[in-house]
Amino acid sequence: MRAITYKGHGGPEVLTLTDREIPEPGQGEVRIRIVVSGVNPTDWKQRRGGGIAGGAADSDIVPNQDGAGVVDAVGPGVGEYEVGDRVWVILAAHHSPSSGTAQEYTVLPVEKVVRLPEGVGFDEGAALGIPALTAHRALTVAEDGPTRLGPGALDGRTVLVSGGAGAVGNATIQLARWAGATVITSVSTPEKAALAESAGAHHVLLYTADDFVDQIRQVAPDGVDVIAEVAASANAGLHPRILRTRGTVAVYGDDRSTGPIALEFGPNLWLNSRYQFLVLYTVGADKLRAGAEDVTAALNAGALRVGPERGLPLHRYPLEDTAEAHEALESGVVGKVLIDVTRAP
Repeated sequence: MRAITYKGHGGPEVLTLTDREIPEPGQGEVRIRIVVSGVNPTDWKQRRGGGIAGGAADSDIVPNQDGAGVVDAVGPGVGEYEVGDRVWVILAAHHSPSSGTAQEYTVLPVEKVVRLPEGVGFDEGAALGIPALTAHRALTVAEDGPTRLGPGALDGRTVLVSGGAGAVGNATIQLARWAGATVITSVSTPEKAALAESAGAHHVLLYTADDFVDQIRQVAPDGVDVIAEVAASANAGLHPRILRTRGTVAVYGDDRSTGPIALEFGPNLWLNSRYQFLVLYTVGADKLRAGAEDVTAALNAGALRVGPERGLPLHRYPLEDTAEAHEALESGVVGKVLIDVTRAP
């Protein structure tokens, strides 16, 4: 089978198209023919040797955590899936060096496989793994908020999505809308504002505006309940000015990093503000499964989709151009980068 591998950390040039044996599923495992592979920032960061899942690249590694495809074979003890089932996967490359989705077939434990609802395409399955599960976690960590999402779960709450034109921001907007929140999002340009509006944000604001805080306070006079934060250090001084009492900052990124995160003690103290850092690799299997169930419910309801009409343009590459796909994302392309691996059935 065709696979993309790398041995030794570095830039996109370390990615090579190779030929590998098709793996066989063992006890409790499923083999999946990957139709579409999704690329996330964590993928290129790991390739460069960064992050908790970077690892030592002393053997061939297959990149990419997200993907969707068709069950091709099941191992002993698997009763949940049959050959031909359409599925998406959770943190595939984190399972083992050889299990990433930038290859025609991968084998994963059954708990890392999620059924793709009827009528939902492989693009959604490949694009909404890490982004949607991160968004789900960000919306369910508040002290007095819900631990699960569904219609009405966020009724009466206001969510600020930092960076509403990114993949995680896009998923957070859609999930928060589905759950009943009033959604504010911040972006840097009018072009990105148009994308956030397509995702469904109620209020789209340019964070470069002089009256940015006043605009937020007009929507949420008592402050916002949750901030889904992609630029932690750059926005740390902003948080106590716009949070409500006992509000939560769910931190998943540090874009525009200024170095260490400096928090003002007094304002945060009196707000009883909560900072919840989050990364999926160590969040726990129970949180991942809960997120997968709620994301699947949102997909079933038509509340979560990808594509320009939902504010997330798609950029497609064939498997042999995976290096170019990684480079595009690393260079800051706006939208979702997808790799077409095999033909859809």
